[in-house]
Amino acid sequence: MKNNRTRKLALSGLLCAVGVVGSFFSVPVFGSKCAPVQHIVNILCAVLLGPFYGVGVAFATSLIRNLLGLGSLMAFPGSMFGALLCGIAYHKTKNTWLTYIAEVFGTAVLGGLCAYPVAILFMGINAADVAFYAYIIPFLISTAAGAVLSAVMIEGMKKAKLLRSGNN
Repeated sequence: MKNNRTRKLALSGLLCAVGVVGSFFSVPVFGSKCAPVQHIVNILCAVLLGPFYGVGVAFATSLIRNLLGLGSLMAFPGSMFGALLCGIAYHKTKNTWLTYIAEVFGTAVLGGLCAYPVAILFMGINAADVAFYAYIIPFLISTAAGAVLSAVMIEGMKKAKLLRSGNN
């Protein structure tokens, strides 16, 4: 049992590092930095580690990115909702396609809607200047790209028999 926790913690640290380094590959879209690597990390965490490790990795990655000036406060709602939803989806169903969809929905819709109060309360954006749904499209672009890339990776890993179902 202790060995399994150690393995999960080590893999969490590795995936967190990938998320931070991957934030150098970001594209600004409508005032938000879209970093598809974070969404790849979210889905890998869901499949390999489970929902709670996924949320922890998303939070730690967002925090480190902000401390290093590589991201904005939008990184928190933009990553954590997707990580939670895709982690729960995979944990309950072991269906990777549902996991990809849950990542996109969690990040784009839930994360996008929750980014609105973050922008107003913590970033000083005037509520009259931005619609409550303004972050859904940029988050959708980022998470859709990440979901497609992670689908290629995970489906390739399954085909090569590098991934067994039920790892978490």
